[in-house]
Amino acid sequence: MTRRGLSGWIGAGLLIALTIATEVFEGRHPFCTCGHIALWHGPIDAETSQQILDWYSPSHLIHGLLFYAIGFLLLRRLPVTVRFLIALAVECGWEMIENSPLIIDRYRTATAALGYSGDSILNSMSDIACMSIGFLIARRLPWPASLLLAVGLELLTLAIIRDNLTLNVLMLVHPIAAIRAWQGAL
Repeated sequence: MTRRGLSGWIGAGLLIALTIATEVFEGRHPFCTCGHIALWHGPIDAETSQQILDWYSPSHLIHGLLFYAIGFLLLRRLPVTVRFLIALAVECGWEMIENSPLIIDRYRTATAALGYSGDSILNSMSDIACMSIGFLIARRLPWPASLLLAVGLELLTLAIIRDNLTLNVLMLVHPIAAIRAWQGAL
């Protein structure tokens, strides 16, 4: 392993450790308080964002696709390891912010996530893994394929749960009553 590779692994480990420590400090539960761990949770209910994967996992994969594209466009001179660590830092930062009382309350009042109580630490780590997988996929695929994958995942989640990354961001930043009503009619 090269020195840069080892430094990348150490950097990634430190970012993940900081995220876990912050979420423990914030009072996040390590696992679902329902008493079991599931690889997949499909219904949109109290266990959403508590298990390993759910219908919001594709949005984190899209984060990775987007972070790779942005890094390639703006930071192309930096080694891909550094670009990945920047993407990882952004995703870890989002997971820490997303699970703060301020953002949890915002989700509850402004989006379709009425019973949202924040992520379990297990789900948060899975979200980070999904972003990492998205980043690696984007590194291997031609950009049109990455774009098609992102659009496909957005359309899939829109069709199944009436939510996706685009609507999630829109409703978090500028809630629209008609969209919230449409999402709640599911």
